[in-house]
Amino acid sequence: MTTHSTSGKTLAGKNPKNSSVTMTEIVLPSHTNSLGTIFGGRVMAWIDIAAAISAGKHARRVVVTASLDALHFVAPIKLGHVVHIKATVNFAARTSMEVGVRVESENPLTGELTHTAKAYLTFVALDDHGRPTQVAPVIPETPEEKRRLEQAKIRREARIKLADDLKKQGAQSVD
Repeated sequence: MTTHSTSGKTLAGKNPKNSSVTMTEIVLPSHTNSLGTIFGGRVMAWIDIAAAISAGKHARRVVVTASLDALHFVAPIKLGHVVHIKATVNFAARTSMEVGVRVESENPLTGELTHTAKAYLTFVALDDHGRPTQVAPVIPETPEEKRRLEQAKIRREARIKLADDLKKQGAQSVD
């Protein structure tokens, strides 16, 4: 069993299925643009909510969004369709978690499902004083969970490198 330990506190690992969330919404006229498809910002908000619930389930703490990256819209979502937002924690570091999100659109008349978007978000768990706090590691069991964990580690390294690069450029003006 994998554990995280800091300050004498050890947390047992958790399986990704324990953080799994499916949120379901219907696309209403107020959610759509002049083409009758959903605004990307609405989908982004739903993604953030589902991912926050997933991270909160894993951490059993208040969590905050640290970043949203690799958001890809792959198909439009139409007025009247049902949207399923599936979120799961893929990887946990000491205080942060990567949550993978998959969005599908369902035609309510035919039942046809279409993959419409995917995203990866990073959340940080907070203690009672609003400071980052330790979270349990992710313990994958299935080949798919293991694949997602390994890919999340690669994305994490890329995020760390990007943050370092941006910090180095921080002294330069971005006018």
